Amino acid sequence: MTGTIIAIAASYLLGSVSFSILFARWLRKIDIREHGSGNAGATNTLRVLGKGPAIAVFLLDIAKGVVAVLLGRALMGDDYAWLPVVCGLASIAGHNWPIFFRFKGGKGIATTVGAMIALAFVPVLIAGMTAILIIALTRYVSLGSMIFAVLLPIILAIGGWDRPMIWGAVIVAVLAVVRHRKNIVKLLNGTENKLGGSKKGEPHGV
Repeated sequence: MTGTIIAIAASYLLGSVSFSILFARWLRKIDIREHGSGNAGATNTLRVLGKGPAIAVFLLDIAKGVVAVLLGRALMGDDYAWLPVVCGLASIAGHNWPIFFRFKGGKGIATTVGAMIALAFVPVLIAGMTAILIIALTRYVSLGSMIFAVLLPIILAIGGWDRPMIWGAVIVAVLAVVRHRKNIVKLLNGTENKLGGSKKGEPHGV
């Protein structure tokens, strides 16, 4: 039981390492949450710092989710088959509400991608390709991000995956929609920023 608690806590702390905030401090001596959209994620890193740092942040945020799930798998045992899912969720929670940065983080999509890749690669591939298509057609990263998250539990349920996986994906979908609630309003009002467009307010993003 102690190992389980340590795995979940370690996953949250790992998720709390906000690379977008750290890169902005290192490269520009700024708090990225006070620039661009104010979101501590890869999309805002692209806006504020450029392509190179944004790609690095995106990959490192994905890695947080992957490592958390692998940690859960290493410690799960026969009676804790749900632990990898919980560790993945803990890393996403850490990214969204990082203890190291006053609990103000990003929207968790990249970390979600990482966790779900480690848990269910094929469903993530299907949902990811759909999201990329939506983004390519609309240039709304927020819309693609939410579609990705909402599709995951549907695909897992259709594929007959284990219950912990399905419920974990449901939580991921709810988190994604809640974190993008301002973007939903902007999408409905037609004021949401498009990828590569000029800033109108808090945009989309991972």
